[in-house]
Amino acid sequence: MPGIKEIRTKIKSVQNTRKITKAMEMVAASKMRKAQDRMRAARPYADKVRNIAAHMAQANPEYSHPYLERRDEVKAAGLIVVTTDKGLCGALNTNVLRSVLNRVKEYGAQNVALQTTAIGNKGLGFLTRLGSNVVSQVVQLGDAPNLERLIGAIKVQLDAYAEGRVDVVYIAYNRFINTMKQEPVIEQLLPLSAERFAQSEAEKKAYSWDYLYEPDAKTVIDELLLRYVEALVYQAVAENMASEQSARMVAMKAASDNAKKVIGDLQLVYNKTRQAAITKEISEIVGGAAAV
Repeated sequence: MPGIKEIRTKIKSVQNTRKITKAMEMVAASKMRKAQDRMRAARPYADKVRNIAAHMAQANPEYSHPYLERRDEVKAAGLIVVTTDKGLCGALNTNVLRSVLNRVKEYGAQNVALQTTAIGNKGLGFLTRLGSNVVSQVVQLGDAPNLERLIGAIKVQLDAYAEGRVDVVYIAYNRFINTMKQEPVIEQLLPLSAERFAQSEAEKKAYSWDYLYEPDAKTVIDELLLRYVEALVYQAVAENMASEQSARMVAMKAASDNAKKVIGDLQLVYNKTRQAAITKEISEIVGGAAAV
């Protein structure tokens, strides 16, 4: 059985750890609200662009943008992996990277060439260890997604698709469901599917007018679809950041609760050990007095 001094040192160590996890929990809770507000604020813009792009694409059947063209055979694919820069957020990164690994194995079995883009340190480290073909990366995004920094990394994949070097582009990230639940998903980014452009009857009525194009329809549609794809990536990163702060808050709360339980158990062992030492000393004193 460990001595009293060792148990006291262990208790002090766990108490210090609990202070750190409690502080991290409070910081994550503060950042979580801002991240969720930022994620929800980006949704109306993405919906508005989607509706306008859907109407313009349908209103100009004579022009088909490369982002809308579906390839008959997939010989090469692109994958954008969105993860966090820091750890201590539970199984958030593990879940999405497990899905990425399954997709990589699936393409390997089908002899499909894969090029990847890493957004976040954890994903970059994983793809590097995996030996994947990382064509672009962006790390250290901070607490808020910055579209200007994201554009350079994702443009590599968009250009590869437009030039025909890849036939499909996917994005993997954690979709925010609620504070306690985040869902890892791999969504098709390009070609833009019909489901993404699906409109309700109310949306069709709201966007049923025709447009005047300046300088021409092709230029406007090209620019609009590019902005729409960028909005999809931005939304995915915003969702992942909201998921990160929520998962970190939950993980740090669990760590704090576990530390409190460990402290209670150690305190009990400490009291028992201390009482045993006192009892032993009293027995020795009584035994000595009886011998005299």
